[in-house]
Amino acid sequence: MKNYRYKAILAYDGTDFAGFQVQKNARTVQGELEKVLSKIAKGEKIRVHGSGRTDAGVHARGQVIHFDFPFYIEPDGMQKALNGSTTKEITFTHVEQAADDFHSRYQAKGKMYKYTVDNNRFRDPFLRHFSCHHRYPMAMDPIQKALPYLTGKHDFTSFASTHGETAHNVRTIYHVRVEHDAASNKWTFTFVGNGFLYNMIRILMGTLLEVADGRRPASDIPLILEAKDREAAGKTSSPEGLCMEKVFYDVEDIPGYTTEGD
Repeated sequence: MKNYRYKAILAYDGTDFAGFQVQKNARTVQGELEKVLSKIAKGEKIRVHGSGRTDAGVHARGQVIHFDFPFYIEPDGMQKALNGSTTKEITFTHVEQAADDFHSRYQAKGKMYKYTVDNNRFRDPFLRHFSCHHRYPMAMDPIQKALPYLTGKHDFTSFASTHGETAHNVRTIYHVRVEHDAASNKWTFTFVGNGFLYNMIRILMGTLLEVADGRRPASDIPLILEAKDREAAGKTSSPEGLCMEKVFYDVEDIPGYTTEGD
C-alpha cells in the first residue's frame, strides 16, 4: 500500500511539554502529534520524525517534521485538520507533500535558534514563559567582544552536556548576534550553525551571561573552548528563553554560511 510523505512546519509553546521526543508517562510534542495524526488516519499508527529535539520548556517557531500517511489528503486540508485537532499550544504554519526520500532531520543543513533574556530587576510576568530572567545589569560591549570567538568550526565539548550521545563534539557556528531593546530591557541572542549539541546553546548562554554582567572576561571564551571540559564553562541557563526559529535545507539560505562547516 502506498504511503504519502508530508513535510510540515510547526510552532509550539513548550511550557507544558516534557520536550519534543516521545517519553513514557510524559506529555511531549511528538506524542501529541502522533496521537492527532493517528486519529486523522482512522486509527492507524503514524510515526512523526522531527528535525531535532527540544527539551522540556523549550519552544519552537520553525520546527520541521515529516510523516508518512496511509491515504492522500490535499496539503491545505491536512493543515486544517491538524490545526483543528491539536491543542492551542501547537500551530502548523505550513504543510506540503514531500518527496518519498525527504528526511526532516538527516537532510537539514543548518538551524537557527534564538535565546531571549529579560534583564529587568524584577521579572516581567508577560515574558516569564518565553525568556530567561537575569536581574544583574548586562553590558553590550563585553558580549560583542565574546561572540566572535564562537563563530567558526570548533570542538564544543566544554559547552556540551555530559549526558549527550553524539560521537564527536565538533560543530560550526556560522552566525551569532545580539540585539537589545532598551525600552523593555529584553536581549535577544541569535545562533545559526550546522548543528548544536545537547544543551549547547543553554550552556553558551549561561557563560555569556557571566560575561555580560562582569563575572568573567570575554577573553575566557577561547580558553573554555580549548579546555574541552564542561566544568570550564558557565551554568546551563533555563530552557524557557530558548526557541528553535528555523531549519535550513539549502546552504544558500543559511546566514553566514561558509564551506568550513562541511
